[in-house]
Amino acid sequence: MVKRFLSATIVMAAIAGSVMANPVMESDNGKVLTMEEAVMGAVIPRVQFTAWSAEGSEYFFPKGSSLVATNAADGKEREVMSLQELNSALGSNLKGFPNFTFCAPGKMSIMNGGRYVIIDLATKSVEKAIQLPKGATEITYNAKRNGVAFVKDNNLFFSDGNQIAITNEKDKNIVSGTAVSRNEFGITNGIFWAPDGEKVAYYQKDESNVTTFPLLDITTRTGSLVELKYPMNGMKSEIVSLFVYDFKSGKSTKMQVTDFDEERYLTNITWSPESDKIYIQVLNRAQKEMHLNAYCAATGKFINTLFVDKDSKFMEPICGLHFIPNQSDKFIYVTNSRDGYKSLYLHSTDGKLIKRLTNVDADVEFIGCDGKKVYYTSAEVSPIDNHLFSVDIKSGKSVRLTKEEGWHRVAFSADYKFFTDTYSSLHVPTTKSVVKNNGTVVKVLTEGKNPAADYNFGEVTIGTVKSADGKYDNYYRLIKPMDFDSTKVYPVILYVYGGPHSQLVKNSWLAEIRYWEMYMAQHGYVVFVMDNRGTPNRGAEYEREIHKNCGQAEMADQVKGMEWLLSHSWCDKNRVGVHGWSYGGFMTISLITNYPELFKVAVAGGPVIDWKWYEIMYGERYMETAATNPEGFAKSSLINKAKDLKGKLLICQGAIDNVVVWEHSLSFIRECIKNNVQVDYFPYPCAEHNVMGKDRIHLMQKVTNYFEDYL
Repeated sequence: MVKRFLSATIVMAAIAGSVMANPVMESDNGKVLTMEEAVMGAVIPRVQFTAWSAEGSEYFFPKGSSLVATNAADGKEREVMSLQELNSALGSNLKGFPNFTFCAPGKMSIMNGGRYVIIDLATKSVEKAIQLPKGATEITYNAKRNGVAFVKDNNLFFSDGNQIAITNEKDKNIVSGTAVSRNEFGITNGIFWAPDGEKVAYYQKDESNVTTFPLLDITTRTGSLVELKYPMNGMKSEIVSLFVYDFKSGKSTKMQVTDFDEERYLTNITWSPESDKIYIQVLNRAQKEMHLNAYCAATGKFINTLFVDKDSKFMEPICGLHFIPNQSDKFIYVTNSRDGYKSLYLHSTDGKLIKRLTNVDADVEFIGCDGKKVYYTSAEVSPIDNHLFSVDIKSGKSVRLTKEEGWHRVAFSADYKFFTDTYSSLHVPTTKSVVKNNGTVVKVLTEGKNPAADYNFGEVTIGTVKSADGKYDNYYRLIKPMDFDSTKVYPVILYVYGGPHSQLVKNSWLAEIRYWEMYMAQHGYVVFVMDNRGTPNRGAEYEREIHKNCGQAEMADQVKGMEWLLSHSWCDKNRVGVHGWSYGGFMTISLITNYPELFKVAVAGGPVIDWKWYEIMYGERYMETAATNPEGFAKSSLINKAKDLKGKLLICQGAIDNVVVWEHSLSFIRECIKNNVQVDYFPYPCAEHNVMGKDRIHLMQKVTNYFEDYL
């Protein structure tokens, strides 16, 4: 589920006792959020947009009606192009600078009127405008060929003004150039340019054996069914191949992968710096063994296996290889399957492990390498802090580069001499600075100003509660009601996600709060959010705790958190609600059915009901299959829990959800009917997995109303 499963942050409830149907706009101590502000993010701290150039140390940003560049080394500023000049070059009437990327030194690219436009910043003119066909997707520019690859109707094309078809498949089950494996394993695209631009690699998937699920499109005159290819747990999967297209010969060559069976995964495609080899991380369908293989790009022939990684529970390779600049025989590999934490390892291309670069008991993320030092962010200061470090490749000495407490996000200049540091902490709103690669701040771009200074916000705190097994400290954020009075008693809302790839509590501005939570606190609720075992950034053992038993450790931890919270006299033990979406929807229904004495009201969105209906890639990683793990499937199935529902439950679901398909929630509703159990249901006819845009305001009001009515 990764990013797709993280989904909607709906939340929590409304005032208990004397609830106001229309929210109060002002309190004695400041403004109260409106529903629209809470949902649309009106009080999120704003930061200065910047983009590093494709070379050197200049950063670009809009200033007034111009695009301006600043040299990070000397602070000199220059106008790059005015909006009037841009409109003149494009023959358009844009009101502001559009999104752009630096596609090559001195050039930026934008999409304009169905064209991929390359603008020469020196002449302030259009160098090339490539007209793309309607419906083109996966648009990927290559500077060496000065053109774009793109996908149309499941086939891959290239155009530099003259269009050629790289594939010409008539069978709609054959898809080229798109992401595969439902975007798991860090796969976000399906087109991979060789460094020299002479070749391009691309995924091709054959979905012939994959079953379909019908999605109902009600926007047509009589309604239409859209057949979604959806590989369900334990059933047939797609077959993925990797091809390389050679522009000189005009032919494609298939990489000759023979490891495991044909339903294996081909992940994290990486070209060699010389463009002669391709490295593929080949993962078996059970996701317990990975082979890092090299293939000849010209012939497709297997060259060698550099190494094999295994894990008895599951492997999840999500990072490609990072070659050391000017050392094409050395690369950095990222995994959490060796030493208990996600770490960086230096390897040679003969497969030899040279050293572990990040020898710390903390998860890290690769950021970049300048040839001598590797830059990475790490949780070693705290699991809720994110800091930038460098490690010297030769000596192994590491240095912390970000000093201020909190969560830092960084972006390096092309020459690695500078980086932008965007950070915040619980009480410090977002600040953005330009920093030297030794950690010295050069310029502050955005001050940490509180965008909610005029609002009456409840107190937000961060703390820990022991996990149910007593081994870990689980981090929480607690939002107390506006104008909190410890002599009063307040209803409680637990917002829960609890699944992999989602860390909800961070030492960032207001602890990574969703402003809906603050809306609820302003209307008299105690709101509680906690990360449990199974969530990331705490090491492999913590993350793998859920293997074969999704929902069990997570529920146990969440209940421990609630027991601690409800020990306070100002919490009403008889008025506790729970809400979550996606994995959080699964958790919400799990909690209200397994702990009816604790939870009175629940709102679940897009919930997984039974893992046999979820996709192969994510579901088999954490739950295996019903054949190999029958006890785990039986224990986690919410179909078996429908009869145990005692409290009030509302389920919301996008009717064209292509992530957690409708079979889940409708099957639960059917089971409630069979057991004469009352339950409430609200579909969003034109929504996919998340209800987005202004429709989300309706959704949040629906959630709020349910708690107002029943909690």
